[in-house]
This record gives sequence, structure tokens and C-alpha cells, in this order.
Amino acid sequence: MKKDEDTSEIEYAADDRIKDVDGIPAIQMPASLAVLSTTEFEKIKRRATLRLDARIMPCMVLMYIMNYLDRQNIAAAKLANIEKDLKMTDVQYQTCVSILFVGYILMQVPSNIVVGKIKFPGVYICFSMGLWGTLSACTAAVHNFSGLMASRFFLGFVEAVFFPGALFYMSLFYNKKQYALRTAILYSGSQLGNAFGGLFAVAILKLDGKHGLEGWRWLFLVEGVATIGLAIILAFILPNSLKSLTGFSQIENECLLWSFEEDQGQQDNADEVSAYKGVTMAVTDPKTWLLMGTLYSIYIVGAVTNFFPSVVATLGYSRNKTYGLTAPPYVLCVIAMIINGFHSDKKQERYWHIVCPMVICLVANIIAVATLNTAARYVAMMLMPGSFYSATVVVLSWVAGTLSQPAIKRASAIALINSICNTPNVWGSYLYYSEPRYLAAFLVNLAASVLAIILATGTRIHLRRQNKKLDRGLDLGNNGPTPAQVVAGFRYTT
Repeated sequence: MKKDEDTSEIEYAADDRIKDVDGIPAIQMPASLAVLSTTEFEKIKRRATLRLDARIMPCMVLMYIMNYLDRQNIAAAKLANIEKDLKMTDVQYQTCVSILFVGYILMQVPSNIVVGKIKFPGVYICFSMGLWGTLSACTAAVHNFSGLMASRFFLGFVEAVFFPGALFYMSLFYNKKQYALRTAILYSGSQLGNAFGGLFAVAILKLDGKHGLEGWRWLFLVEGVATIGLAIILAFILPNSLKSLTGFSQIENECLLWSFEEDQGQQDNADEVSAYKGVTMAVTDPKTWLLMGTLYSIYIVGAVTNFFPSVVATLGYSRNKTYGLTAPPYVLCVIAMIINGFHSDKKQERYWHIVCPMVICLVANIIAVATLNTAARYVAMMLMPGSFYSATVVVLSWVAGTLSQPAIKRASAIALINSICNTPNVWGSYLYYSEPRYLAAFLVNLAASVLAIILATGTRIHLRRQNKKLDRGLDLGNNGPTPAQVVAGFRYTT
């Protein structure tokens, strides 16, 4: 079949794409795809998806690496004597760590409402990246606790755009059968930032004293400027919707759009409901709160990453060796996340792909509580990131697939869940005292691991009950699938 390489936006006549079933619009396969054999269709779909991955995923990973580096470089700065240079106490430093998440939490829902309504979400996210890079670079100029506090607060305010925005942005291109793996790949950006951030810090801190600047100032400056440069480049690469993809043949575009809409049960439509209605639908849906509770418990455990270099430092090695020892747990984490996300998508199962990693996390925290043995504690450190982050990516895919329509409800739910679930990063930092044991922190983490397993179980039970009601043809109202999704046979993944 001859491919049309026209890269203009594809427009479909209503009768080519939609049919009415009892007055409700349902998706219909385009004629150009209907004439293909199953083998031909799958070949085109696989090729188009790989090309889409090559366009989107490297950009998102790079953005998340810089997002995490600019957010977490304060941990490396602590080991580079930022506390001493700015004459801060330990409590003041902890406050500077946590204040970022105040701004981060406040901005997520408003920002994602904007992302859910505008025509250029990719450009919007890249613009925010340039802003947070500017703020990070400006942190190099602070001279006291108040200045660092202000810088960190506004950094969090701007960085809030990225993660919930990226999750919603990816949900514009990938269906629920593809989403967990792509979420794992996205999350690998933060873990690669964790893995190699310390090594980058070692290299940058060698500039200590150059032009009269302390090493930690160079750290903020270099990483901030690099973020700005990447933001400008990525703004020209990222697409803004499936309907406006460039560089793909027409049949590839149709295949991607059909696969997405067939899985969702309807087209994404930013104007389907108002922003207020979308937020209301997200807030009043019990599934939002069940998934939020599960993710909140996991994020309590995940707060350890804010102090990971300090926790690893309790093993008793030098600064550079400590930076080096923080890398292997995050490399293992990337591998574990991608395997877990891939397998979850392949099996179309979420519950066990959350519970099994959290059982491993539970064991890791028991080890951390029980002993100060260097080898045993490092084993616990190796297990922690890979376990709770593997569970996290599957929960996030559960959110996007379960609260999928209308699109503005999905955007609101993702932001609401992520914003509230980040609050442990505000209060969790105060648990990490009394080194080297950090007993209070690891006991709380242990309890949170158990709670995550319980809440995931409750979520699965609820979704199965919802599916049974759908099987019986019962109307679930605003808390269930949209009428178009019901016609398409939508069922929740459990």
C-alpha cells in the first residue's frame, strides 16, 4: 500500500470515524485500516509506536533527569558544606528541603487543568523547564537561609508543571495497554538523575574556588544552565497531539489514533466538559481516593530519596565513595521499574505488580530497622528504590487507565493525586534524625508499606465490583465510564 507522507493534520469526516449506538457516539475503524490484514495492521502499529516512542520518550527522560537534578542537588550541596557556608542549622536545612514541596503541591492541579485545556501541552511543559532551570541557576547567588528558602519555594512552584503534566501528556499518546511501561521509562529519568547525580556532583564540585565561587554554587549554576539549553531544544521536538503528528505517514497516524481511541472507548476532547466539572468528577469519584491512598503510602516510603546520600553516608565511607555508592541502587531501580512496567502492560494486570514490589520494600525496611551491619544495610538500600518506584509506576498507570475520561477529569485526577501524595516530602524530612539508625523514619516506612498493600487490595476489590456492575448493564453514573466508553465495552484493569 502506498503511504501518504503528507504531514498535515489529519481530518476525519464524522461518518468515517463515528457511528451511533442508541444515540451514543462510538469509535469506528477507518476504512484505510479496515482493509488491512491483522498481520499488516500489527506491523504498521508496531512501527508507528516505535517511531512515536523515539520522538517522545527520550525527551521525557531527559526532562525528568534535569527536573530531578535541579530538585535534588540540594542533597549533594549538603555534603559540599552549603549548611556551613550559609550558617544554617540542621532544622533550617530540612526546612529548605521540604519548602520546595509546598510550592510543588500548590501548583499541580491548576497547572494540569491548563495542560488539559491548551492546544500546545508540549510547548507549555518545555517553557516551564526553562523557567525552573533559570531558578536553579539563580540559587547559586543566595547568601543566607532566607534566600535559599525563597529560591527553593519558587523552584517547586515551577517544577510542579512537569511531573503531573508529563503523566497527562503521555496519556494523550499512549493507551492503558502501553502506559505502565512508558511511565516506567519516564520514571527512569528521575532514577538516572539519582544514580548519576552524585557522580555529576563530584565532577562539578572540582570547580570549587574557581572565580571565587564555592563548589555547591557551581553545582546549581551548571545544572541550571544545562536545563535551560535542553528546554529550548526539546520544545522543537515534542509533538502536541496525535492529530498533529509530523513526520509520520497518514496510515501510521490513523493507526496510532485508532489504537488510542479504540482502547479508551472514545476520542479525547478537551471541550467535552468544563475545567470545574472535570475537577468535581475527579474529587467525587471513590476510585480517586483509593488510588490516592495507595500512592500516598508508597510516597511516604519514597521520601527516603530526599536523604539518600545522607543515609548511605551512615555506612562510614568518604564523600566521593558515598556519592558513588548511591548509584547502584538507582541503576537496579531503573531495571526493576522497566521490567515491572513491561510485564504489567503485557499481562494487563496491576494489583500484583504493586503488591509484590511493596513486599520487597517491607523486607528492606525491616532490615534497616533491625541492624547497623554495613553489608545488610547496603542490601536494604539496594532494594528500597527499586521496590517502591516499581510499585509507583504501576499505580500511576492504574490512575491514568481507571480515571481516563473525560480528558479533563484525567488531568485533574492525576494532578490531585500527585500533589497530595507529595505531602510526605514536606513532613517526612523531619523523620530523618538520630543517625545512623534513623529508627523513626524506617519504622514509619515499614508501616506505610503495609498500608499500601492493604489499600491496593481495597482498590482491586472495588474495581472488580464495578466491572461486575458493568457486566450486568448497570449505570455507574459520573463515577463510571462515559456513555461512549460503555458502548465500546470499557472495563477497568485490575
